Amino acid sequence: MTDLSLYRNIGIFAHVDAGKTTTTERILKLTGKIHKLGEVHDGEATTDFMEQEQERGITIQSAATSCEWDDHRLNIIDTPGHVDFTIEVYRSLKVLDGGVGVFCGSGGVEPQSETNWRYANNSEVARVIFINKLDRMGADFYRVVDQVRKVLGANPLVMVLPIGIEDDFTGVIDLLTRKAWIWDTTGDPTHYEITDVPADMQDKVEEFREQMIEMALEQDDELLEAYLEGNEPSIDDIKRCVRKGTISLDFFPTFCGSAFKNKGIQNVLNAVIDYLPSPTEVKPQPEIDLEGNETGNLAIVDPDGPLRALAFKIMDDRYGALTFARIYSGRLNKGDSVLNTFTGKTERIGRIVEMHADSREELDSAQAGDIVALLGMKQTRTGHTLCDVKNPATLEPMVFPDPVISIAISPMDKAGTEKMSIALTKMIAEDPSFHIMTDEDSGETIMMGMGELHLDIKVDILRRTHGVEVEVGKPQVAYRETITQTVTDSYTHKKQTGGSGQFGKIEYMIEPTETGSGYVFDCTVTGGNVPREYWSSIEKAFGGCMDEGTLAGYPLLDIKFTLQDGAFHAVDSSAMAFEQATRAAYRQSIPKAAPELLEPIMKIDVFSPDANVGDVIGDLNRRRGMIKSQEVGPTGVRVKADAPLSDMFGYIGDLRTITSGRGQFSMEFSHYAPCPKSVAEEVIAETNARKAAK
Repeated sequence: MTDLSLYRNIGIFAHVDAGKTTTTERILKLTGKIHKLGEVHDGEATTDFMEQEQERGITIQSAATSCEWDDHRLNIIDTPGHVDFTIEVYRSLKVLDGGVGVFCGSGGVEPQSETNWRYANNSEVARVIFINKLDRMGADFYRVVDQVRKVLGANPLVMVLPIGIEDDFTGVIDLLTRKAWIWDTTGDPTHYEITDVPADMQDKVEEFREQMIEMALEQDDELLEAYLEGNEPSIDDIKRCVRKGTISLDFFPTFCGSAFKNKGIQNVLNAVIDYLPSPTEVKPQPEIDLEGNETGNLAIVDPDGPLRALAFKIMDDRYGALTFARIYSGRLNKGDSVLNTFTGKTERIGRIVEMHADSREELDSAQAGDIVALLGMKQTRTGHTLCDVKNPATLEPMVFPDPVISIAISPMDKAGTEKMSIALTKMIAEDPSFHIMTDEDSGETIMMGMGELHLDIKVDILRRTHGVEVEVGKPQVAYRETITQTVTDSYTHKKQTGGSGQFGKIEYMIEPTETGSGYVFDCTVTGGNVPREYWSSIEKAFGGCMDEGTLAGYPLLDIKFTLQDGAFHAVDSSAMAFEQATRAAYRQSIPKAAPELLEPIMKIDVFSPDANVGDVIGDLNRRRGMIKSQEVGPTGVRVKADAPLSDMFGYIGDLRTITSGRGQFSMEFSHYAPCPKSVAEEVIAETNARKAAK
């Protein structure tokens, strides 16, 4: 198939447990890709193929598959919902043209829904909304639509209305055609009939249909004017306007149903075809040069253009390393040599495969618009651009958040050391939010990630997938340091060892800056007292020192260093001499600038049954949590709070105890904030004692 207008590259994303994977499973069944449905709760879903996913009933890594509907080819990525794995959502959205945002009919717009929606906005991905689980107790379609408007600041365009709710949910009414789709109780998605609108819903249907038409026709002034004069637009005209508004992100067509009960999925599939963009209808990716500056050129989706592909995921399976790539321009053939602009080296495409979860289909070639997996790529990592050797260009790279939690691990026996090293190398390539470092003093291997569950899964993968048994240390918080006062100081580095010596004098000011501003370097030297060729050495040396603070050795944040004056020697001065002066100046002046310890503050979102809210809030207060809001819902209360990560270890166990197993929570990094003095003293003493013991 080469007609790009028949391609749809879509992702399915939502909060954990909103029904993404079940929705994907129903889509695959309806499109004939699978013949037996697998359920998440039975550990048999097609796209949840990892052991850890099947056991826990959650999606951990995004899975790619493809199918066909109404002569269109759908490339689908099912993404995780748990906050520790948002990196999977982020990198999937970077390469998709459209998405289906799934919301739980009773849970509504949950915390991870907000994060994923924000990522999709940043990536300018057009979306349709599917409000799922309307058969559940407490489900309310209209309440969730209202939450989408208020919480997400989005504009839902209601395209269907539910018939019945909870146990009485039987189908949906298509507002465009004024027809009711009613499914029988067999659970077969193809067992439905299309009938007239129930008499008791006709007024509501007309009210919502009028709202839908008016919002859609705002995309076409002539049609809107004619409609206001009493001329009803054709269904094709309305669809054309809905498509235009969806692609420009003016609104989001909203559907509903129950994926588990096989109701409403056909309408979503039709919406994907009718309203979401093909690869040629989205804004082309900007090309940048090797310094990171935009060149003004665009990677226009064209099979006959120069090759432009973005590697967005590395996965290691039983056949070897797979590199998932989205091809934006050009063609890719088996055996081609391509240039990786990040490494500057060429790589040969061994094989090209189309993935269906963890099974595959061999291809001889792929073209612009395709999402495929490549075998034989040894140097390519997530975010790298693959391009034509004769016509190089780089696509916008991906930016990944820093880890906030770490644990020490060590193999049970010496034989496991090499095995563990090989396994960790593969795992780092697969997950850019997972970091490894070696503690130079103790020789311990430190694993760093986005949360307790994230690291728990990594240890599990080490044990089961790679057969490495490890001992795991206590979780450690990624503290940071900063300064609170401005210091003006000077330092002279002078060394004479026979022959030419070393000389460099700097006068400088160190001051705290706004949170999140990072490291800022400025130079106000006049008259050539410190020659210009040494400025970059001074800037680099001070920036390098900030990796280790003076309180407890944690990295330093948000500092401005201004080089004000200095002196040099015509013979003895060198870049090395000024670097030495800068490092010594750092050690001399940072302790004078009233340094303080910063701790990571997490954004907490807790669901609690009504009866346990008081205990949940009391427990959060004991953990130094600051309650931000409480929202009463039909089945319980959502409590939003900020709390330090150090006090949130093991929280899920305590929450389950307090709420008799009914509580849920999600947690993501928010910002760094100063530690209370008593906590800071304890952390500094503990860290320094640990270093001394090593």
